[in-house]
Amino acid sequence: MTKLSVLAAGLVFTGCASAHTIFQKLYVNGVDQGELTGIRAPDYDGPITDVTSNDIICNGGINPYHQPVSNAVISVPAGATVTAEWHHTLNQTANDPADPIDPGHKGPILSYLAKIPDATQSTVTGLQWFKIYEDGLTVSDGTWAVDRLVANKGKVSFQIPSCIASGQYLLRHEIIALHAASSYPGAQFYMECAQLNIVGGSGAKSPATVSFPGAYHGTDPGIKVDIYYPPLTNYTIPGPAVFSC
Repeated sequence: MTKLSVLAAGLVFTGCASAHTIFQKLYVNGVDQGELTGIRAPDYDGPITDVTSNDIICNGGINPYHQPVSNAVISVPAGATVTAEWHHTLNQTANDPADPIDPGHKGPILSYLAKIPDATQSTVTGLQWFKIYEDGLTVSDGTWAVDRLVANKGKVSFQIPSCIASGQYLLRHEIIALHAASSYPGAQFYMECAQLNIVGGSGAKSPATVSFPGAYHGTDPGIKVDIYYPPLTNYTIPGPAVFSC
């Protein structure tokens, strides 16, 4: 592909301003927990672009939460596989070419956990987060985590660590769309938080943590990046390393 055609493709994708997405359902070991059950999801499907804003934590600021916010706390066994499901909008309609997200919104998918006294509390500032999952660019075939999400009809699965302490947590699940990320602000951050009660954790390890805002910077190579030209030979996913047991 020539530089001109790559740039033209980038402009087309950048123009898909309404082709956004919302994380709105969680499965635990394959069991559907219900639409918006235990998830703080906004009515509007648009992104956060300011990594210094408190909105980067769980959304819910410039995109206010759908009311009433669910007061459910989802019970999740430590070591379980959870599956997040994304759709373009709430009350998703059939035959939407931008569902679960416009395929031009290339980028990584990440998941974090933060221990919290009460998973339903409204205050989310000051929490300490650790990354439990990430998927980025497969250089060999040029596919992104978002491509795999689209192919899987909006679903992405990952494991809750078995070695963390039991208790209540927020799960921060995130897509970073990079189609307009050659300058900052340009990357689009889509994230929602799910309210979890993790049971049966061994507590054998205490993960290193980061803060939001603070974990991301506008100059990070995974946030300010031209994904079109020249072709990427590597991609550095933002944030800390993935915690493992």
